[in-house]
Amino acid sequence: MARIVMKFGGTSVADIDRIRNVARHVKREVDAGNEVAVVVSAMAGKTNELVSWTREASAMHDAREYDAVVASGEQVTAGLLAICLQGMGVHARSWQGWQIPIRTDNSHGAARIVDIDGSFLIERFGEGQVAVIAGFQGIGPDNRIATLGRGGSDTSAVAIAAAVKADRCDIYTDVDGVYTTDPRVEPKAKRLSKISFEEMLEMASLGAKVLQVRSVELAMVHKVRTFVRSSFTDPNAPGMDDPINPPGTLICDEEEIVEQQVVTGIAFAKDEAQISLRRVADRPGVSAAIFGPLAEERINVDMIVQNVSEDGTKTDMTFTVPSGDLEKAVKALEKVKGEVGCDAVQSESGLAKISVIGIGMRSHAGVAATAFRALAEKGINIRAITTSEIKISILIDGPYAELAVRTLHGVYGLDK
Repeated sequence: MARIVMKFGGTSVADIDRIRNVARHVKREVDAGNEVAVVVSAMAGKTNELVSWTREASAMHDAREYDAVVASGEQVTAGLLAICLQGMGVHARSWQGWQIPIRTDNSHGAARIVDIDGSFLIERFGEGQVAVIAGFQGIGPDNRIATLGRGGSDTSAVAIAAAVKADRCDIYTDVDGVYTTDPRVEPKAKRLSKISFEEMLEMASLGAKVLQVRSVELAMVHKVRTFVRSSFTDPNAPGMDDPINPPGTLICDEEEIVEQQVVTGIAFAKDEAQISLRRVADRPGVSAAIFGPLAEERINVDMIVQNVSEDGTKTDMTFTVPSGDLEKAVKALEKVKGEVGCDAVQSESGLAKISVIGIGMRSHAGVAATAFRALAEKGINIRAITTSEIKISILIDGPYAELAVRTLHGVYGLDK
């Protein structure tokens, strides 16, 4: 017998027929004798609809009331799934975040989980009850519903798995696992049987859409073994009830991966923009003056490159931001242009970031050189490069993104 947390995303619960299919997946685990908690998202498209209603009601709405509205999508799904399970003879009930309780900070709309008391859930497990939990939400210190930000149901599921000391957390989605890259770009992409927490964190933060970044961070911190699985596979298909390695991709500690590949996957993001500050005064405090205003605007900065002049008095500073934040970032920098002694603020959108990821890079030389040579042979110009122990990120012109992904996927043998 195992203790399992199952999470189902919006496409998996898009209508009543799909919710019934989810109930069949849950019943399979119950029939196997497992203790089960289920975390659900809102039905596909419902959160967007609720958000648009709040904006239509008032552009300057109270964030606490926003949370009260948008949290209702998951509550509806939880109730419907509990009803379907009960109709199948499964002892189940729905739980809202505040009933568990999932305690968060006071950042309504983007709250972070502070604590979860899993004792009620564990008590109900002992009674043979399945807990169907509304994801994406908890209760803040002001005693009001607080939502975790878009994609927060993944975070809810991993946090609950940690709180109840689950044997594993199964994230069911519309894909059957984590692939070496997006199969829509490279049809030869392969599904990974295992990937380390560190690699998955890089993949998620660098463009892969399979899991939400915060959920991977939580899983890594609490060592929650996490499976990415497809909800559209028949619940009774061969291997679906395998208690050790069900079909999908296991996200786990590096120690569980016996044979480590040099490169595990290629991630990419097509919505990158580049900002260059020309001839910035090279003195202490300038970097803080540049990046402080961007942080205040909650703009994520990446790929910082700095070139100092020969006399050491001036520097060119180049970095990337998401294209959607470019206008806001330029406005913030124009305000501090005089303070940092900058001659010009230049910007360009339509760029792409391609990232090569693998824990095997730690012990293998020449990985970067292989990438640079392969891209050069395809006539792809590199604008910027950043590296870490297990990652190389390369900034290129947007139109070459898919060619670069396919080229690197092949040169590292990921299609074999």
